[in-house]
Amino acid sequence: MIVQSFVFNAIQENTYVVYDESKECVIIDPGCYSKQEQQTLTDFIAKNQLKVTKLLNTHCHIDHVLGNSFVKQTYGVQSFMHASEETVLRAVPLYAPLYGFANYQAAEADVFIDPAQPLSFGNSTFEVLFVPGHSVGHLAFYSAKDKFCISGDVLFYGSIGRTDLPGGDFDTLKNSIYEVMYQLPNDTTVYSGHGQPTTIGREKKYNSFFKILE
Repeated sequence: MIVQSFVFNAIQENTYVVYDESKECVIIDPGCYSKQEQQTLTDFIAKNQLKVTKLLNTHCHIDHVLGNSFVKQTYGVQSFMHASEETVLRAVPLYAPLYGFANYQAAEADVFIDPAQPLSFGNSTFEVLFVPGHSVGHLAFYSAKDKFCISGDVLFYGSIGRTDLPGGDFDTLKNSIYEVMYQLPNDTTVYSGHGQPTTIGREKKYNSFFKILE
């Protein structure tokens, strides 16, 4: 699998397009809000002759779903998320203007992901990891074969997800990191919802923010 990242919207969220040799792809956490950001995404997909098959959400805070409606309408695909995130998604229109996103277009959830079941596209498969704490139904998408994980807002380069938003809980997040994320091989690349990529090994060794909060 090949991972392409884009930094979108005023909150500087990482949107990911993941594809393989079949040219099928999934879009994870589309944060594109402006027309220019939407064009950047569609230009990349067109240039690489990709076929979008799924929209995946790690979680449904506003910065990760700003482009859900655009992607669904443009590519005719369904959105996939954990069932617990539906209420989080439904709340977005209520506060979007307060964050400066007055033109947010709401989009309904389509398919609820069972973390026990893998997600496939093209010739590739993701293992779905249930990692709540930052959000109540937070998921991560892991490829053992390609040694990477799209982790959303659970684990960052030198930091962890915030837990002061609705549905956040520090002890739950701590358990998700220790019992799920830190069980992945040390050479696993972690593509986070914000900032630069990291590895599991690096965060085990150097993530002082997490150690301070223990």
